[in-house]
Amino acid sequence: MLYREAGDFKTSYVDDSQTFPIKFDRWRYYAVLAVAFLVVPFVINDYWANAVLLPFLIYAIAAIGLNILTGYCGQVSLGTGGFMAVGAYACYKLMTAFPDVNITFHIIAAGFITAAVGVVFGLPSLRIKGFYLAVATLAAQFFLVWLFNRVSWFYNYSASGQINAPERQLFGVNITGPNTEAWATYLFCLVFVVASAWIARNLTRGALGRRWMAIRDMDIAAEIIGVNPLSAKLTAFAVSSFFVGISGALFFAVYLGAVEVGEAFGIQKSFLVLFMIIIGGLGSIFGSFAGAAFMVLLPVLLKNTLVGGLGWPTDLAAHIEFMIVGILIMTFLIAEPHGLAQLWRLAKEKLRLWPFPY
Repeated sequence: MLYREAGDFKTSYVDDSQTFPIKFDRWRYYAVLAVAFLVVPFVINDYWANAVLLPFLIYAIAAIGLNILTGYCGQVSLGTGGFMAVGAYACYKLMTAFPDVNITFHIIAAGFITAAVGVVFGLPSLRIKGFYLAVATLAAQFFLVWLFNRVSWFYNYSASGQINAPERQLFGVNITGPNTEAWATYLFCLVFVVASAWIARNLTRGALGRRWMAIRDMDIAAEIIGVNPLSAKLTAFAVSSFFVGISGALFFAVYLGAVEVGEAFGIQKSFLVLFMIIIGGLGSIFGSFAGAAFMVLLPVLLKNTLVGGLGWPTDLAAHIEFMIVGILIMTFLIAEPHGLAQLWRLAKEKLRLWPFPY
């Protein structure tokens, strides 16, 4: 009785094409946004911000970007860490070169720079696909990390090779630097997450998203019916890299504050984001959030339970985490390829038919 669309009819195409056609879904979405913007900033502390919320928000943007490329367009990529590094270093160079410009514009500009780099490395997708494309993007990952390590111009000729985010303010509140407030950095990242999800959702539901999905399902048939594979694949790489670049810029400037490319944006970062969309669900914006939440909360839960509660060694807890993630990835790939997003959809369908779920 709580979750029905009976009587929730539409009288126009605009109403019928809403993202949330059922009123209950819309009000739930508004309630989540209200809690995120109006409640969480007043109860958040440094631990929750640095251990849970900021990583979740930043990884969610990266997962949205990779999901557009892999989940919606079917182009496998293992270069997410390298593209995050492009966003981070582009943001650093912009912050040091234009210190008077608002940090928001630096992060957005870093996203556009990463989009241009993504288009360049997306060119092989016009000739190869599948495993071979994954190897090509893996090569991009190693090349970008090598480039930022070897060319000292990218880190302003620092002797340590590390980049440090200068202190920047927004409305008189520190967003980057050593003296930041947890609620301020959280809200700053939250705005980017909401905007990214809104843009990605509208893109995937529009004509561009349909072209991406046609290429994903069968590229030859899509080309026959008039879909240009050149524009479809390169726009997918551009949009995906834009979101990944924004996440890399936030990861560096707002979350860590200082990074070294090999440690912060190595190949493990690419696999981490890939695991997020596999567990969360390919081809789903909600799945990007679900996968990011799972992969961020799992280490925190294991650390607090096994290390803090049971007194187990930290390295043992880390190995158990790898085992759990590996088992879950195999389980989802075999039993539920659409991940947590599909389980959520099935739960809603059963709720709609309650008390007679199939």
